Amino acid sequence: MDPIRRLLTLGCVAAGCIALPAGAQEGWPSRPINYIVPFAPGGTTDVLGRLIGQRLSAVLKTPIVVENKPGAGGNVGSDVAAKAAPDGYTFVGGTISSHAINVSLYPKMPYDPVKSFAPVALIGTLPNVLVVNNDSPFRTVQDLITAAKAKPNSLLFGSSGSGTSQHLAGELFKTMAGVEMVHVPYKGGGPAIQDLLGGQITMLFENAVAARPLVEAGRLRALAVTSLERASGMTDVPTISESGLKGYEIVSWQAIFAPAGTPQPAVDRIANEVAKMIRDPEFNAKLVSLGVEPSGAGPTELAAFQQAEVAKWARLIKAANVRLE
Repeated sequence: MDPIRRLLTLGCVAAGCIALPAGAQEGWPSRPINYIVPFAPGGTTDVLGRLIGQRLSAVLKTPIVVENKPGAGGNVGSDVAAKAAPDGYTFVGGTISSHAINVSLYPKMPYDPVKSFAPVALIGTLPNVLVVNNDSPFRTVQDLITAAKAKPNSLLFGSSGSGTSQHLAGELFKTMAGVEMVHVPYKGGGPAIQDLLGGQITMLFENAVAARPLVEAGRLRALAVTSLERASGMTDVPTISESGLKGYEIVSWQAIFAPAGTPQPAVDRIANEVAKMIRDPEFNAKLVSLGVEPSGAGPTELAAFQQAEVAKWARLIKAANVRLE
């Protein structure tokens, strides 16, 4: 975490250093910018995309149009972004799944998570939260483990899609607890949360951004967080590690990418504006209140971080023999 936290020294590339396509020459932006969210409305990537889009729209003086294109653990929307014109008018909310995990899980990817994109900014990192319906009889991690051992495959755990950090959180839970549970993938956190509230699934591993408001509203019950340390703003919620599965850890992340070949001045401008947001005490506090550990790392640092994450998850997925259903 330390190498990427609070990294706010971002340098701009002079506009004359590279040849620019017509859409990104002087005067950019001159029309609305599309911000693709590769998950359904209501999930973490959607919440952060709209929050950042609103701020960017004000400073760039042009609309930021958020488009939800869910499916295949973030692959569908990310593929749309990868194939968009690299003119500075398309960006995508990239995640640990769409831009690190999926390449090791899906037998055939429609894009290369590294080569198909230009890294822009790392928004921050965040744990997932293990939540159940507030009416659920389960009140601790051990309650779930006991029930799963007594009746294998009786518990249904949801995720925002196969291959997401939420999915792998459940798979790691199964492996470390020595239990069998049924995975139910959705096209984003929003639909998964709705089914948890409706009682269609037993439990859900969801990012703190999406889960915390419902926990505070008394609609969901938080049993544990997936980070090694307790999460900021949720210090009363234990970690899974301290709840009996010592050493359990999965931390997700949210970032912004553009299609490969996007003019560097456009990339740097967005990166700089995101860094300014994160330096702003009010915005920073907002992210923390949502459960995000703010970063602000720019293009170079995000590129190195992403490549390390791709390698890390490739090793873990192979070692755990995780496969898509």
